[in-house]
Amino acid sequence: MRFVFASLFAVFVSISGIGVTHADEEKWLHGDTLFGELKYGPDFAHYDYVNPDAPKGGQLKRTAFGGYDTFNPFIPRGRPPVQLNYFGGLIYDRFFEQSQDQASASYGMIAKEFRKADDSSWAVYKINEKARFHDGEPIKPEDVIWSMKVLRENYPLWSGYFKNVESVEKTGDHEVTFKFDQKGNRELPHIIGDLVILPKHWWEGTDADGNKRDISQPTTEPPLGSGPYKIGKYELGKYIEYDRVEDYWAEDIPIRKGRFNFDSIRYTYFLNQNAMWEAFKKGQIADYWVESKESRWVKEYNFNAIEKGDVEKLTFPIERGQVYEGYFFNTRLDKFKDVRVREAITLMLDFETLNKNLFFGLYTRTDSFFEGGELESTGIPEGREKEILEAYKDKLPADIFTKEFRLPDYSKPATKRKLQRRALKLFKEAGFTFDTNRTLVDASGKPFEIELITFDPQSERSTNSFVSALKGIGIKVSLRVLDTAQFKLRSDNFDFDMASYPTIQSASPGNEQRDYWSSSSADTIGSRNYAGINDPMIDELVEKIILAPTREELVALTHALDRILKWRYYAVPQWHNPVVWFAKWRHIQVPQPQPPYRGVDSLSFWIDEAQEKELKQ
Repeated sequence: MRFVFASLFAVFVSISGIGVTHADEEKWLHGDTLFGELKYGPDFAHYDYVNPDAPKGGQLKRTAFGGYDTFNPFIPRGRPPVQLNYFGGLIYDRFFEQSQDQASASYGMIAKEFRKADDSSWAVYKINEKARFHDGEPIKPEDVIWSMKVLRENYPLWSGYFKNVESVEKTGDHEVTFKFDQKGNRELPHIIGDLVILPKHWWEGTDADGNKRDISQPTTEPPLGSGPYKIGKYELGKYIEYDRVEDYWAEDIPIRKGRFNFDSIRYTYFLNQNAMWEAFKKGQIADYWVESKESRWVKEYNFNAIEKGDVEKLTFPIERGQVYEGYFFNTRLDKFKDVRVREAITLMLDFETLNKNLFFGLYTRTDSFFEGGELESTGIPEGREKEILEAYKDKLPADIFTKEFRLPDYSKPATKRKLQRRALKLFKEAGFTFDTNRTLVDASGKPFEIELITFDPQSERSTNSFVSALKGIGIKVSLRVLDTAQFKLRSDNFDFDMASYPTIQSASPGNEQRDYWSSSSADTIGSRNYAGINDPMIDELVEKIILAPTREELVALTHALDRILKWRYYAVPQWHNPVVWFAKWRHIQVPQPQPPYRGVDSLSFWIDEAQEKELKQ
């Protein structure tokens, strides 16, 4: 999925009725990978990059932007706190855990091992007998079955992600069997590992006031979890503390060794990002800072704590696909249904001038929905990718086969006028003209208007340049900065013209692609199909990706999908930073090197209490 997804589901012969005859189907596996070999064998001690002897203790202090109003992250409604999300966050464990230092790999957690059919039509998972919720109750097959049911019912991402799960059965005291409605989908046994296991007994019980709990509704009651932390002190929307669970059941599991070293993790919420920065500079409120503002990285790291050596600047390389961030068009609206309109608007983003004048030349233009690595389409289609595209030749522009997809390049002085003329030509072809005020209007005389929404005040500088360029060709456009609650509500309900969103792709695309691009998610509240794509051709390609029999076929299919998405102009691509900019106070200890696949694993850090004491003096 948007990230690598861990492996899990299994099948038990006596219940499933499937005859197991192959040796591979009898083999219990400690982990799974969708391509290549697992980095670590069944007897590994810990991740290579961690310090297995890192001391436990202290409180990590962080800042967060916005607020939160619910402790239920498994429904679209409400804003859960940072580190409590639909993947479980700090308080829930999953069946398997995605590897921190290898793409598309995962290792056993609640499910300590699994086995699967040769044709991936079933999988059986063996629950670790030590697995416990924080109240001491063992994690049972009934919790697994119930979790699958309620997550699919209540969260759009999981309903699409686990769409092909046909049945889930208890096949032993510590075994669960999953059957799938497809054969040959190698990802299905793998992605079961991403299942968050929830405590059925707690959610079906009552709260302190005797009210029955309801997982389909928001809640402000701290939930029972199974992970390394539980919710401690908090003030709703203001701050939250996660306390380390002292008798955590998985303390000695290899993927947990050397990680989760803080006794407590505190997040303090701010409504202003500049105030967050000042809090970091002051100390005692934020122990480290991941920088997202290029001008600050270049010009503002000259404060007193830097000069004294109390704060250190670091950079970490990222060796995975980059985040795609773009201004997505809401094609559910009539005004954005014509691809010529979307292309014309895309032509107006002048990245080169932004990068030179605002970004200090530090960013790279994003030009692929699968940016970075082998999944990104480049050049013109060749070989197997070309064969795939030719099957849809009558539905695609002829240029897709003969021309490289290129975003506008403003590096030459004369380019601006040329691109403006090209954009206006596209608008004219789409039926728009100028009125007497030089405003673009449709055939009925209605002005072409755009409201672009964001929740990030820091993005105003760069976005205002884009807004001005659009106004320059006669579009009535406004930028509206919303608070996080409004932005989430409008996004979940697709109540926007254009909006800026990130999408994060897995190194092995699969079932999650439905949530991004398929017709089934176009009108599903809370889905990540921001553009409202509703196209049988794309639906078919997504399903072929999910069922790709080999890595080579998966790559070719993903290239084809990426190329079609680019030529359909569903979003105006922005830019990315190929490294992580990072700063920390000196009492925070970071094992080196950090895993390039993740960039930074902050949960491998620990506190030097002697240095922390010095800083407080």
